[in-house]
Amino acid sequence: MINDPLFYFAAIPAVVIIGLAKGGFVGLAILGIPLMALFVPPVQAAAIMLPILIVQDAVGIYAFRRHVNKRLLAITLTGALAGIVLATFTAAAVSEAAVRLAVGLIALVFALNWWLNLAKQAAGERPGGIAWGLLWGSVSGFTSFISHAGGPPFQVYVLPLRLSRDVLVGTTTWFFATVNLMKVAPYVWLGQFTHENLTTSLVLMPVAVGSTMAGVWLVRRVDPTAFYRLIYALLVLVGLKLTYDGLIALI
Repeated sequence: MINDPLFYFAAIPAVVIIGLAKGGFVGLAILGIPLMALFVPPVQAAAIMLPILIVQDAVGIYAFRRHVNKRLLAITLTGALAGIVLATFTAAAVSEAAVRLAVGLIALVFALNWWLNLAKQAAGERPGGIAWGLLWGSVSGFTSFISHAGGPPFQVYVLPLRLSRDVLVGTTTWFFATVNLMKVAPYVWLGQFTHENLTTSLVLMPVAVGSTMAGVWLVRRVDPTAFYRLIYALLVLVGLKLTYDGLIALI
């Protein structure tokens, strides 16, 4: 277990933020993970977070178990599997900074376009195209493995479909729960699950469960229209954060 108190000053808020994301405020997770990486290497932070994410996913799945678009889930997970396989064998050769920059720019263009055309947004749920779902699912799986930045590509595909609030949250939860389970075997193969990392994850578990339950409680009290505006606003923040991190690392 990590014994540095400064690590937990960053890790506990990070787990709380991610818990709120897993509870329904999709998009927040990417804002929490970099906090932990302030005190440990990013790869170690990722390894510590993966067991925590899996437990938080389980809480979210239970809360939204009746709210999922199975068709969209099947399409995007098929793509995600391909993306994770590709990332497993190319991770060492891929620049994490370049991935973050690319994902950040995609998120910014997509979210800002939505805000600029807000008055023209048509109401009602729409079906998602299979080709686009496979594409963005694979991008999400790849970027989730490389830099824990799988959220924006997935949202680029699902947000325009105008799913109901609970179906959006439920489908997102099921998608990333499955993606995180897919990442376990490659992480084991790459030697990321050390005794220190796993015991640190265990210490943070109570905070993870409590914050996820709080997120579920809060998201169900947000007006659906306001919820969508909040998610797009968060996507802008995430895009700015990823773009900034990518540029700083590349300069």
